[in-house]
Amino acid sequence: MKTPLRLLHLEDDPVDAELITTTLMEGNIPCQTQLVDTRQAFVTALKEGRMDLILADYSIPGFDGMTALTLARQHCPDVPFLFVSATIGEELAIDAMHQGATDYVLKQRLGRLVPSVQRALRELDDRAERKRAEEALRQSEKQFRHSQKMEAVGRLAGGIAHDFNNLLTVIMGYSQVLLKELGPQHPLRGKTEETLKAGEKAATLIRQLLTFSSKQSLDPKILSLNTAVTSLESLLRRLIGEDIQLVTKLDPTNGRLRADQAQLEQVLANLVVNARDAMPKGGTLTIETAQVELTRSPVYQVTPLPPGNYVRLSVSDTGCGMDRKTQSHIFEPFFTTKEEGKGTGLGLSTVFGIVTQSGGAIDVTSRVGHGTRFDLYFPSVESDILTTAPTQPLGQTQKGTETILLVEDESSVRMLIRDELRKLGYRVIEAKNGVEACLLATQQTGSLQLLLTDVVMPGMGGRELAQHLSVIKPDLRTLFISGYMDDVGIMAGQEEGTSSFLQKPFTPEVLARAVRTLLDASTPSDRTGAPSPSTPPKTPH
Repeated sequence: MKTPLRLLHLEDDPVDAELITTTLMEGNIPCQTQLVDTRQAFVTALKEGRMDLILADYSIPGFDGMTALTLARQHCPDVPFLFVSATIGEELAIDAMHQGATDYVLKQRLGRLVPSVQRALRELDDRAERKRAEEALRQSEKQFRHSQKMEAVGRLAGGIAHDFNNLLTVIMGYSQVLLKELGPQHPLRGKTEETLKAGEKAATLIRQLLTFSSKQSLDPKILSLNTAVTSLESLLRRLIGEDIQLVTKLDPTNGRLRADQAQLEQVLANLVVNARDAMPKGGTLTIETAQVELTRSPVYQVTPLPPGNYVRLSVSDTGCGMDRKTQSHIFEPFFTTKEEGKGTGLGLSTVFGIVTQSGGAIDVTSRVGHGTRFDLYFPSVESDILTTAPTQPLGQTQKGTETILLVEDESSVRMLIRDELRKLGYRVIEAKNGVEACLLATQQTGSLQLLLTDVVMPGMGGRELAQHLSVIKPDLRTLFISGYMDDVGIMAGQEEGTSSFLQKPFTPEVLARAVRTLLDASTPSDRTGAPSPSTPPKTPH
């Protein structure tokens, strides 16, 4: 059944009005007609704006058709306007079309009315479709600009992280060197320890900054949800400002999940920023963790969650809340209710992607004027939290006598690494770029056991250098170092035991352990008993 056409009909003759309505009904155009015959009634109906089509007689006592057309174009410029009159002449009709009328039909020839109305409605649909296409194109262009902006921010953050991580390597490295040389009672030992702690906090801050630009490498581990919240609390307090009170309610049983810590921090930061923007006049933001047993799957998910035990992260605010229409779009990419230039529309879509990628799902509860609550559910993990191997105490770092080719374009970092490795007994040959390293390597081929190289350098980078040197010395081990988070993927395709990656910033102790581990590692060929490329096969006596 067709939806009735909402018709505003300006006509002072009830008989003609009935005849016109009947003609439309017989032409399979059902109508809901609002009949008016005065200027005041016509203007009132225009202001209400509830019509799909306007039909008007040209001659109304005390009110002419051209004035009606002018009023209609002022109040409802997109609504088709047709004259249906017995008195309009051809010249007046042409003038009316120039003034914005859609068509004119003589009452003596009402057979033209239905085709004329159908054509007017088709043209209206076409215009509406063009508008939708233009709006979609405008939104697409805006989204493209947002994407370019996000990519530019990501590149900027990556570059800043690289330079800053080089500086932190030097700061943390020399702090640890001083700690080794200062006795336990030395008056400067406390200050040096604080310098090292500040460097570690700065490294954490850089990692958190990179989560906002999606430049952090993925490393899913078993995590404590409580620890993820508390480690980010100081940053969150800076994000929300002084007008918003932050309340945390942590699960006493300390639930665990398997996720990438940087991604989990990004989820939390995005939700907190969203809550902050919903409370421009201040309020309360509450973060809760809990272990729950689900009997139904949350609303927002990729695949329904089976019943069972889950850990829940909840972020709630006392802000403006959302209506149902807004809630239906919140996880769509580039959807935002913020002003132009105030948001990218990617925050919540990123949250949804990370949560579902981690095997979780989301529930959202919101009321206009009463705030919003996001409940994030992740599969609960019973295993213990994974921890790194205990670090060796200072002064017990393993030493070595192997020859290492060190390639690093940042002189302060190169000097620190060179000096610390030489203290451990290694023979270090240093180069400031890949080309220089190639020249040195050809002269020292037989004695080299390890290439220690930065990944990104002017001219020839670390990956290309390693490929060149593997031709002349296939058994050469390679330890890549970099301040760029993206470079962690350099290990893809490398033979197990022949190469490793160390993310800047690092301390001399961590570096020494990585060097020793790589030099002592066995390759698959070692384990199968195949001869090493540098070891000639034994011949039977």
